[in-house]
Amino acid sequence: MASQSPQYKLPLPARIGLAAEFYRYCKEHELRFQRCTGCGAWRHLPRPMCGECGSFDYQWARSSGRGTVYSWITVVQPLLPAFNDAVPYSVVLVDMEEGVRMVAMLQDTAPEALRIGMPVEVVFEDAAAEIALPRFKKSG
Repeated sequence: MASQSPQYKLPLPARIGLAAEFYRYCKEHELRFQRCTGCGAWRHLPRPMCGECGSFDYQWARSSGRGTVYSWITVVQPLLPAFNDAVPYSVVLVDMEEGVRMVAMLQDTAPEALRIGMPVEVVFEDAAAEIALPRFKKSG
């Protein structure tokens, strides 16, 4: 198993169950969400059953990676020592074009520049040899 990048010091997410599939695509720098093959509804966070029609049938469909900021929080006091050097940082809740909401860290945008409705797009941070993490950056 590869070790974590020396530049990346933050905790890595668990990659088990359906989350492992999600992060497998992220490692390839592809953002994919589950899409029900019964009714076509998109879903995220990954789960076995469609919340719209109850089907257990789905495929992993590629996302455009584009969305708009629905809300955010800017962390100024870390709760874990690993985040001491990261503050301040913003975590955004994004309405994706596919209709799902996704949470991720925002990069390259000062907290005071954040706005509801601001267009963003996904980028990937290669945190370790075995994982890339989805992040957002301002579009345009």
